[in-house]
Amino acid sequence: MSFLEVKNIVKNFGGLRAVNDISFTVKQGEILGLIGPNGSGKTTIFNLINGFYPLTSGEIYFQGRRIDGLPPHKICALGIGRTFQVVKPLKRMTVLENVMAGAFLHTTSISKARSKALEVLEFCGLYHRKDMDAKNLTIADRKRLEIARALATEPKLLLLDETAAGLNPKETEEAINIILKIREIGITIIIVEHIMKVIMGISDRILAISFGREIALGTPREVANHPEVIKAYLGEAYA
Repeated sequence: MSFLEVKNIVKNFGGLRAVNDISFTVKQGEILGLIGPNGSGKTTIFNLINGFYPLTSGEIYFQGRRIDGLPPHKICALGIGRTFQVVKPLKRMTVLENVMAGAFLHTTSISKARSKALEVLEFCGLYHRKDMDAKNLTIADRKRLEIARALATEPKLLLLDETAAGLNPKETEEAINIILKIREIGITIIIVEHIMKVIMGISDRILAISFGREIALGTPREVANHPEVIKAYLGEAYA
């Protein structure tokens, strides 16, 4: 039984087919990279997995249970967390309160939510920022907060959407280290990322898509050398 199984998913927006018959599986404990040019359907796939959008057709199974059709909060409670490409913390709340909001998914106890949030902030390197208003964080720390909020929901599968976007080289290395630490504690990851150093360096397998269709699936080396991937990123002259 696959940890996550995505079967022939399709998503139409009016006359536009944003995701076109995509299928893949994710094994427990692995990091699957999801790459493709802008507008290829990567974030839409995330939105289908976690219930933000309904499928036009297809099926999605998580730990053997069919989850397409469930609302996002129920999918999250089953163990699928995610971050967003555009980070939007609760600006009037502190860093700690932001993470506590995620922790309340599994408890109604303020003390337990606070304890969980502090643990996650320590893990993400944000403990020293816990009392700061979230609106005052740098972009790098906002990205960490986004991960921390998702981790507070106690995910088994974490969907990371462009975690390293907008970061400088040092911050990117720190982001990579956090992602690898997340995998070390037993959380399975699907990551969307445009920075090839990140995606090639941490992924066990990579799914490449273009115009909503799969063009390659394999190891980072196999995908990087695939003619369709080169064509999608660099143009036909390089294929």
